Parts: sequence; structure tokens; C-alpha cells
Amino acid sequence: MAARIAGAGEGVPLALDARDLQVGYGGDPVLRGVDMQIAAGEIVTLLGPNGAGKTTLMRSICGRIPLTSGTVSVAGRSGGSGAARRMLGFVPQEIALYPMLTPRENLRFFGRLVGLSRGALNAAVDRALQLTQLTDRADVLVQTLSGGYQRRVNIAAAILHAPRMLVLDEPMVGVDVNARQALQQVLLRLAEEGIGILLTTHDLEQAERVSDRVVILLQGELIRNGSVESLIAETFGDHREVHLTLLQQPEDGLQASLRGLGLAAVNGDALHWLGELESGLVPMRRLLEQLEDLQIAVREIRVRQPDLDTLYRRLTAGPGGVR
Repeated sequence: MAARIAGAGEGVPLALDARDLQVGYGGDPVLRGVDMQIAAGEIVTLLGPNGAGKTTLMRSICGRIPLTSGTVSVAGRSGGSGAARRMLGFVPQEIALYPMLTPRENLRFFGRLVGLSRGALNAAVDRALQLTQLTDRADVLVQTLSGGYQRRVNIAAAILHAPRMLVLDEPMVGVDVNARQALQQVLLRLAEEGIGILLTTHDLEQAERVSDRVVILLQGELIRNGSVESLIAETFGDHREVHLTLLQQPEDGLQASLRGLGLAAVNGDALHWLGELESGLVPMRRLLEQLEDLQIAVREIRVRQPDLDTLYRRLTAGPGGVR
């Protein structure tokens, strides 16, 4: 998507400023000097394979895991302080609500837990319901709501105290397409309120739509940081992605030949192969001639612009094929 702001640039206050974050368990490093800045009103998606350190990074930012070294500042408040905690909201992947209460009753309960006074509580609840587009569902039991609506209540509970930074762990998992689109609108609306947002997701299409920037974590190191458009241009230039579907699975020797052409099996499936081509007809003609020389019969060839999914696979796929 087109960024609404220029990121953590001149004149835009920082919602999050994390510097040289290092965390280790039993002497083994998990985070290796991660730097991350998020501007007020900016949505940043954190991507990485399982074990990359995403959960550790989020918990470190929220002050739930002690740092080996490094500093965190939330809206200008030193990380770990009471002032920083009041500036930060965390939305867990699990639905953390009371099903036999309504959204309004849940929010009033959580509002009292975070210390909102009686006079401020009603206004805070009404504002959270309005920002998460829940006003028309405020007084029905949570257990009767769909998963998408329950996730909105989860988010509403995290913004009751008007944080300036919001951290969300897989906020769109387990919901249908319509609910994901509604949650996307909620996140955009919160960003328009000036809240900095850091989220994790496995839905790369959704991440591409909602994010001003993506950051990719691999083995505890931040390996990419930028807008989707800039990272794709930086990584692929004018290359295109080519996807081959074969008529039959090639023998091991032909599979080695395909890999020699720069192709990789998708999820280890030898009927489907991915690769890159320079733009234009000549590279495509050359590939077709090479396949013909190998006597490899192709059912379908698709060529497309690289997207976030292509970028992610390029940066995180291990040996033996494309994820």
C-alpha cells in the first residue's frame, strides 16, 4: 500500500525507538543487535520464520523479557518504566476476554484494571468501541460474536488507556476474508489517530496491503527494513517471477538440471518450480529452449511481478527448495 507518512522521518515523533536489542537464553543469542524505529501513525509488520526471534522481540519491546543489552523508548519514555508501560498496548494472539460478558462489560472491567477513574472510564470505553467499529455490538455477549469481532474487542481492550504504541501478535489469525478486511480498517483507523503499530502475521497479502513498512527478522537479526515496493525493487530490480507447472515429475537427474537453470521446487513438490527471469521476451524464449532441450514437458507457465510473498521466500527459504 502507499504509505500515509514517510516513516520515522524528520518532524514525525517516534512511537518506538529500539536500539541494539540483544537477548540471550543460556548463553545462546536470540536477538542480535536489533534496531527498530516506528513513527507515530506508522504501521510496521514484523515477518520471519518460526524461531527467528519475533516473539522475543515483541516481548522485549513490551518489557516482558529482560534485555541483555540495548534500550527501548516508547513515545519518549524509557522502556520498563511505568510511563512507558502506559504508552504501550499489547494484543495477544489468544482471545483474552470473558465470554459471558458483553464487549462493554469486558472493557469496563479491563479499564478498571489499568486504573482508569470512574469519570474517565465511560469515555474511554466509548472511544475504544468507536475506534474498533464495535458500537453496534457493544451490548451482546462476547460468546455470540464471530472470531473477527472478538479480535476487535481484544484490540479495544488494549487501547483503553490511550497508548501511543500498539503491539499485536497475529491479530488476523483464524478469521475469514471479510473479518480480515474489517480488522485491516481498524488498524488503519488507529494509525490515523497517531498510534504507532507493530504487528506480526503469516498473511503476507494482508501485510502488503496494510503496512507502511515491513521488517524481516532471521536468526535474531534484522535483515530487511523498508516499504514493500522499495525492498522488492532493491532485491529483484526488473526481474520477474516465473512459475512452471510440469506435466509429470522429472527424475532426479532432470531435477538437478532444473536447479541448474536457477529454478527451485515449491515446497519440495517436483511438479511446481519457481525462478526469476529478466524482463522481456528473449529470456523467456531462452528458458523455453532450455526446457525443450531437456525434454521437460510443461503444463503451464506463469510470469508475474515479484510481490511480498516472493521477497519473503527469497530471503528466508532454506536449502532444498522454495517455501
